[in-house]
Amino acid sequence: MGHRLAQGGRIGSMIPTSPWLVVGLGNPGAEYASTRHNVGHLSVDVLQRRCGETWSGHRTGTHIVQARLGILPGGAPGPKIILAKSDSYMNTSGGPIGRLMRFFDVPAERLLVIHDDLDLPPHELRLKFGGGEGGHNGLKSISQVLGTKNYHRLRIGIGRPPGRMEVVDFVLSTIPSKERPEWEVTFEETADLVESIVTCGFAHTQQELHSKNASTRA
Repeated sequence: MGHRLAQGGRIGSMIPTSPWLVVGLGNPGAEYASTRHNVGHLSVDVLQRRCGETWSGHRTGTHIVQARLGILPGGAPGPKIILAKSDSYMNTSGGPIGRLMRFFDVPAERLLVIHDDLDLPPHELRLKFGGGEGGHNGLKSISQVLGTKNYHRLRIGIGRPPGRMEVVDFVLSTIPSKERPEWEVTFEETADLVESIVTCGFAHTQQELHSKNASTRA
């Protein structure tokens, strides 16, 4: 068991025995469900289905799944994880996620946030620990509440808006049906990365992904 966090204190600096908390960023409601801004939600939905569990409302203002993910060497069940989606809008994600971390005693070092990224080409995946938020309001909210930027991110490229289309209109636009099959592959690949992180470690998975991306561009 990890140490209990002081109420209102900075979230971090705990022993790494806590489960991974995997958060998919997005906006609640049917009107946003299939938008580019919700690729984080859509990715953790894949993980939820792999775990064979259903989303449950939690008093922290989130929906969560508690399960084991993946298979360890020898066939043992994978590590415990918590999947989560905030019930709040993107720019206030930090409040519910911070409360959830305190409830389960999860340190910032065991947080993985999956989010859309305008600065990456569509479908490109990158892993990152710490650093800036790249203008992403969901990440800004989480960093502010946690009091640190030292948590893990899984970035899903969505590309830039075409022509003179406003960024907000682009990220909140529904993914066209003709593009959906390719996005479904991306969400599965995202879920594969999460499985690798929780079973093999973040550094190992990041190196494998970097090598894969480099060979693809070569």
